[in-house]
Amino acid sequence: MGLAISEILLEKDKRADEGKIAPRFNSLVRKETCANVAEDLNLGAVLRLGRSEILSGGRTKITVLGDAMEAVLAAVYLDSDFENTKIIIGKLWKKHIDKAKEDARDAKTALQEWAQSFKYSTPQYLELSRSGPDHKPIFTIEVRVENGAKAVASSSSKRNAQQKAAKILLDKISHE
Repeated sequence: MGLAISEILLEKDKRADEGKIAPRFNSLVRKETCANVAEDLNLGAVLRLGRSEILSGGRTKITVLGDAMEAVLAAVYLDSDFENTKIIIGKLWKKHIDKAKEDARDAKTALQEWAQSFKYSTPQYLELSRSGPDHKPIFTIEVRVENGAKAVASSSSKRNAQQKAAKILLDKISHE
């Protein structure tokens, strides 16, 4: 998948350097994007899961969907070849590729770079709460930076909640 995404990005922007391609590449190959593509295909509905995984909401878990999408792509590759796999990835990831920004750094990375530019320590992420049933938890995360700025966000995964909190804080900082 990584090789296919790399080739697609380079074909789309032949003059792009590594600094432009790398953040976009990272945003396209991360587990969350794979899970989004799997959701678009309704892949969760056809997964063979154990009883406990079904009861814990496995059909909608980012990790399960992301892994399943990667497994489907591996099967396509093994059953076909790289070029066909790349074509399929290009079609399935099209909307994600089209909306990948020139600077697709994730919010946590951007916030860390902002903090470093002011010689602040690394932003701290604190889990304020976890609610909801085990199969569908909601994490509430607060991010703080050394200058006292902070933001809070919630999501079904810690990583997404951290990303959302970082984005909220970056938006606050840019409007001050």
